[in-house]
Amino acid sequence: MLRNLLALRQITQRTISTASCRQLQNKVPEKQKLFQEENGIPVHLKGGVADALLYRATMILTVGGAGYAIYQLVMASFPKKQD
Repeated sequence: MLRNLLALRQITQRTISTASCRQLQNKVPEKQKLFQEENGIPVHLKGGVADALLYRATMILTVGGAGYAIYQLVMASFPKKQD
């Protein structure tokens, strides 16, 4: 048991200490330029195709959920007749 813990400790130290450092490029100025550009596109769609798909899926789920909720309220307000 102790051997396993020591081996695990050694592996975790080795992977953390020898991990390569990646230099990430700052993309904030590019994104600011994209979102502040005046081109007639709403800000929630300026991200491209992925934003458009997310927007449409959200709208479909919202309208569908609201419709289903209204349907359930109507069904609950008219109880079934007893035989």
